[in-house]
This record gives sequence, C-alpha cells and structure tokens, in this order.
Amino acid sequence: MRVLVVRNSNSKEAADAAMLLAAYFMSQGVECSSLSSDELYSRAFATEGRLEAREAARACELAVVLGGDGTILRTARLLAGQETPILGINFGHLGFLANSAEDGVVELTARALAGELLMERRANLTCRVVCEGEADPYADDADGFEACAPERCFFALNEIAVTRGAMGRTLEFTLDVADSCIGRFGGDGIVVASATGSTAYALAAGGPLVAPSFTGLIAQPIAPHTLSARGVLTDPNDVVCVTLPREVDAQAATIFADGDLLEFDAPVRRVYVSRGSAPTCLLYAEAGHFYAYAAKTFFL
Repeated sequence: MRVLVVRNSNSKEAADAAMLLAAYFMSQGVECSSLSSDELYSRAFATEGRLEAREAARACELAVVLGGDGTILRTARLLAGQETPILGINFGHLGFLANSAEDGVVELTARALAGELLMERRANLTCRVVCEGEADPYADDADGFEACAPERCFFALNEIAVTRGAMGRTLEFTLDVADSCIGRFGGDGIVVASATGSTAYALAAGGPLVAPSFTGLIAQPIAPHTLSARGVLTDPNDVVCVTLPREVDAQAATIFADGDLLEFDAPVRRVYVSRGSAPTCLLYAEAGHFYAYAAKTFFL
C-alpha cells in the first residue's frame, strides 16, 4: 500500500506528526511519499511539477493531510478526478474540513488504513473559462468567437469567485443557470460554490449553510447593487454561466479558484461552472462533523 502525506510547512507540530507517521508506516510496511504545503503553493509546482506530482499521487490509496483547510483544498486539487480518500488532521487555523489532532495522528491514520472511518463524498467544481477571441465550448457560434483555443479548465472544491479587479470598479455581469437567464447584476461579483464551500466565501457573501451531501451549486452574488438579487441553489447537473459584457476590460474582473488567482492573457468573457466528474472523498472519525463544527464556529 502507498500513502501520500502532505504537511503544513509553517507548523512545527505538523512536521513532528509527519515524522511520527513515517516511523509508523515503516513499522507497518507501508510505502510513503510526502509533500509540503510550500511545494503545493509554489508557482513551479503549479506549472512544471504538477503533472509529475499528480502521476505519483495517482498511485496512492490514501492521502493524509497534516494542516488546515487550505492545505486540504490544494491536496484535493492535486487528486482531482480521483476518489482517493483524504484524511485531514488539523494543524492549521480553522480546520473546518479536518479532524482534530487531539484524536491522535497515528490512531486516526491506522483507522483510515483499516477502513474504520466514515467517508463523505463531496461534490466539487469544474470551471471552464472563455476569453476574448476564443471558441465557446457550449456555443461555438456565440458572440462571434473566431478562434478555437485549448480549453481552459480548472478544479475547485470550495468555490469559483468572479470579482471586481484591480481597478476597483463595479462589476457588471449576466447570470444564467441551465440556459435560463436569471438576470444582469452589478456589484462586487459572484461566488459559485459547492456545498463544501458554503462555509467559506459564499457564507461571507450572505449565502446559506448547506449540508455536505448536497450536490448542486450555490450561486451567490457579492454585495449586489440591488435588493432583488438573491442566492440560487441549483440542481446537480445544472451549469452556471457568468457572462461579462464586452465593455469589461482585462483589469475589470478577477477569477479565483479556492482563493487562488487564475491569470489569463486576454479579457474573460464567460465563466462556466458545473459539478466535477468525480467527488472528493473526505474521511472523518465520527458522524455529524459538519453540524457540530458549524454550531461551534458560527453560532456558539
């Protein structure tokens, strides 16, 4: 068996836990590979090293993340398209997606290897971006797109955020769900989130808390300049489309996937968000993790 260990580079406790796990895996005859959060967050990893690391990760049957939610999100991106179980153990700040380190790193990992933990299959997001002059994958003849560029496809576990850019101007956009126009809005932008992301940016923008088993999308406007704009919960197979008018220039809008800036060499015209093809599998020591943590974090 092969296990991937990802540790928070900024936590001494995570480093100590990684060494403890390495000794445990050696005693059990389990092959182990490791990554640090610094590697996951480096630009070199995101370009040159990402494919190589993803191929190595595909051989792993379990990923143990010693860190917070950010490290778990990056690990989920590395494992995108697979259903490799991810055991998060909190050595970060919030740790909404992780188990408590107080439960014991070796004990939790041993239970994961024995198949004794609860698995939650979380819906994630696929984002396709169409820039000026590129063919639209959903409507090749729309808006006069002339050239067909390679598809720009991105993964997110929490959310895709389309927000106003460095110019600080109000962002105008049109929202469509399942080919139906919801309306044209102005404001700071829009968040399209999964149920997992309902406790992150979408919640801060006024969206609802959504149970992890929900597999649709949450489309939540950010500071809309109208009282009529409300969040929308979609069906699992719906596609959310955010269209930016042609008068929006390259600096007027920015796009983030789980908080990471997506950079493009031309103005963005459309952003399509749909449910990912394979779920992200998270392991937990006990049932009711979501509700207990939500109550503790947001209500108590």
